[in-house]
Amino acid sequence: MRIRKGDTVQVLSGKYRGKQGKVMIALPGEGKVIVDGANPAKRHTKPRGATMQGGIIDKDMPLPASAVAIVCPADGPTRIGMRLDDAGRKVRICRKCGTEL
Repeated sequence: MRIRKGDTVQVLSGKYRGKQGKVMIALPGEGKVIVDGANPAKRHTKPRGATMQGGIIDKDMPLPASAVAIVCPADGPTRIGMRLDDAGRKVRICRKCGTEL
């Protein structure tokens, strides 16, 4: 999976299509990502202890990694390519303009 925590992505399909946000958590084992502000669900919580308050909380749920595209600052949503840099490390590049992400 080429999407990592902290990347800015755009949702490509589903109810939240077109919404942009940062990846809070990447789950490569499941092939899913949790995007800030996309795919919320209502969670009914019970008060636990004296300090925690109960109520209804919006919780962001995972989206399939194939349903999001990384956003290039120059070109917008794009696919990700890989290239070796001068030191021999793999770096992610934008498929549209070729700049490093």
